[in-house]
Amino acid sequence: MALKEYKSGTAFPGVIGRTADVSTPAWPQPNRARDGAPNVLFIVLDDVGFGQLGCYGSPIATPNLDALASDGLRYNNMHTTALCSPSRSCMLTGRNHHSNGLACITEGSTGYPGSNGNIPFENGFLSEILLQNGYNTYAVGKWHLTPVEQCSAAGPYDRWPLGRGFERFYGFLGGDTHQYYPELIRDNSQTEPEKTPEEGYHLTVDLVEKAKRMIADAKQVAPNKPFFMYFCTGAMHAPHHVPKEWADKYKGQFDDGWDAYREKTFAKQKEMGIIPQNTVLSRHDPDVQDWNSLSNGERKLYARMMEVFAGFLEHTDHYIGELIQFLKDLGEYENTLIMVISDNGASAEGGPTGSVNENKFFNNVSENLEQNLAAIDDIGGPKFFNHYPWGWTHAGNTPFRRWKRETYRGGTSDPFIVCWPKGIKAKGEIRSQYAHVIDMVPTVLDALGIEAPTVIKGVTQSPIEGFSLASSFDNASAPAKHLTQYFEMMGHRSLYHEGWRAVCPWPGTSFVEAGMGFGAPISYDKLVELDAHGWELYNLTEDFAETNNLVETERDRLIAMIGMWYVEAGKYNVLPIDSRGTQRFMEERPQIAADRKKYVYYPGTQVVPSNVAPRVLNCAHSISVDAVIPEGGAEGVLLSMGGNDGGFSFYVQNGKLTYGYNYVTDSYFKVESSQPLPSGRHIFSFQFTPTGPVDIARGKGTPANIELFVDGQSVGTGELPVTIPLSLGLGAGVAVGADPGSPTMPDYQPPFKFTGQINKALVDVTGEAVENLEEKMRMYLARQ
Repeated sequence: MALKEYKSGTAFPGVIGRTADVSTPAWPQPNRARDGAPNVLFIVLDDVGFGQLGCYGSPIATPNLDALASDGLRYNNMHTTALCSPSRSCMLTGRNHHSNGLACITEGSTGYPGSNGNIPFENGFLSEILLQNGYNTYAVGKWHLTPVEQCSAAGPYDRWPLGRGFERFYGFLGGDTHQYYPELIRDNSQTEPEKTPEEGYHLTVDLVEKAKRMIADAKQVAPNKPFFMYFCTGAMHAPHHVPKEWADKYKGQFDDGWDAYREKTFAKQKEMGIIPQNTVLSRHDPDVQDWNSLSNGERKLYARMMEVFAGFLEHTDHYIGELIQFLKDLGEYENTLIMVISDNGASAEGGPTGSVNENKFFNNVSENLEQNLAAIDDIGGPKFFNHYPWGWTHAGNTPFRRWKRETYRGGTSDPFIVCWPKGIKAKGEIRSQYAHVIDMVPTVLDALGIEAPTVIKGVTQSPIEGFSLASSFDNASAPAKHLTQYFEMMGHRSLYHEGWRAVCPWPGTSFVEAGMGFGAPISYDKLVELDAHGWELYNLTEDFAETNNLVETERDRLIAMIGMWYVEAGKYNVLPIDSRGTQRFMEERPQIAADRKKYVYYPGTQVVPSNVAPRVLNCAHSISVDAVIPEGGAEGVLLSMGGNDGGFSFYVQNGKLTYGYNYVTDSYFKVESSQPLPSGRHIFSFQFTPTGPVDIARGKGTPANIELFVDGQSVGTGELPVTIPLSLGLGAGVAVGADPGSPTMPDYQPPFKFTGQINKALVDVTGEAVENLEEKMRMYLARQ
């Protein structure tokens, strides 16, 4: 058929088409949310207990969160899983943590279906759902949902934030980070803070600024396009870092101790009506020291640690207030569905005495009161990785017993605020319907009028396991929809069913009473014994704080609930039960690359996270760096693995080759070359040779000999009397040519970049001696 030009005056003059046809454009329809769709903002706090926000009875000032509560609702019956990664997986998928493969934190995965650390793609994220419904999606702050072995630049990236429906991400992938020297990721790449601590940098301030920018970026282009923001502070997880003036606001306010805090908070909670009037305060925990029996030095130190925590929380609240004010300035606040929650109860990882370095907990290293008292003026600053004593943990979970990692209500009951001025008529009211974090996703979908999709990215979706709370928004007496919920965390088990709660604590009701510490393994025989005699039973309708064990009078009910727990366990992949704690960190996990004994690294690249780095703890290894020292000398880090919480650094300072070892800030050791280093290109090496046994239970890795080499010639030797047994540092990774983040050694300021030239570095875990390998190393490095 002949073609002709359209006549002048048609819509598209000069367009050629069929003689008999008239074509019209057929653009793809833009993916737009319905008119008036609300924004959704999750604000996720870390390690905040039921009794730590002002609007839940705490003496700590949280005026901005209190204002959200006054403008919305406080729930007093919300529950989490008792640990961070598992809870976060629930609040984003609406499925239970074992269904998500997160029986524990990602670092504690063990490979079983309920504990492999890989959230299935059939468990879609709220971000994935809202993205296909026309929303912008942002994640800011803590993530901790990617398998640790997948957090390197080699990926895979499909379980990073951008792989799970978030369009933009700024934050950190791990469980915690230094608030002054954070390990930051922007989208899919590592990045560095824009300021230093000396210039006023703090992570919370940075996260709020980035959150505001993300929202403004899109709103200036598409003002009517709603957003979903998953905003997760590093606070209040350790390290408790805050500028001194914030902590100083609380000077003297905690001098009367943790029991006084509990009593005052408990009274305030009753006055507010946040707990029932018949609630009985749970007992003083046997693991918590009697405040009046402590020495003056202990009371001084522990009170200061709490002042720092309180200042940190008020500081966090202040900057959350800035984010809320920004929404008001944009005119978006009224139509933003805001949910505020903590991921578990207050944390006991500071142990009975608190710590200036949380990494001591993960390595079973005991605390030293004299050292910690000497550090008192610097607690809260960038020098330490501090955590308060568990007496404050117990107080922070008032009125409940116990804490994070355990499934008594102190570990699982958390503050939950819902505020949506345009969508909820009720203001300042309290809701008591039973709820669990798996209920957040179905509540949002219900409020937005969105059906849960059956397919996301071609993957058929599993059923959502939570229940909507939307019916309770404007009806305080709406019946609870969530009637049964299991709990399991590191062997500690519970079951809620229609107002009753069965609890089977492990290793016991307290460590003192059990005669065992955290992480004690459960044998099959012990599990059978626990099922026969280890369960407790509480009627929450009459006993909000689990203080009256009804096991003797309600035996039949308890037996039925134990059976129900096993039904739920079978349904959600809970078994096998693994009660180990930090020992899980040592599990071998599938790696992206085949196992090898030699690793080559390059300068100017991203830090290689510890979970994909060579295992150098307690084994013979050597590190060699092919570098050039110019005439006039050079200084800086050749290779580091660590931070100010622990690790080692191989560096040049004052003209000498230096090996520095940070034993969890408890001790620092250095080995230096006997002579200044020559200029020119050389291979600088050290050899780590174990000389004794490892005692993990007492926090001691192997002692070792260190020998330094230049081109295979020994230039210095020294000894390490003790090393780290389990975890070099919470953010330790291989960095070539610098020590990014917090400084591993106090000798220098980070990043202490090497001022010469580095070509390559070799980490060798074969155990072969450096002097016998020098030529082989040259050849190996030349080939790579």
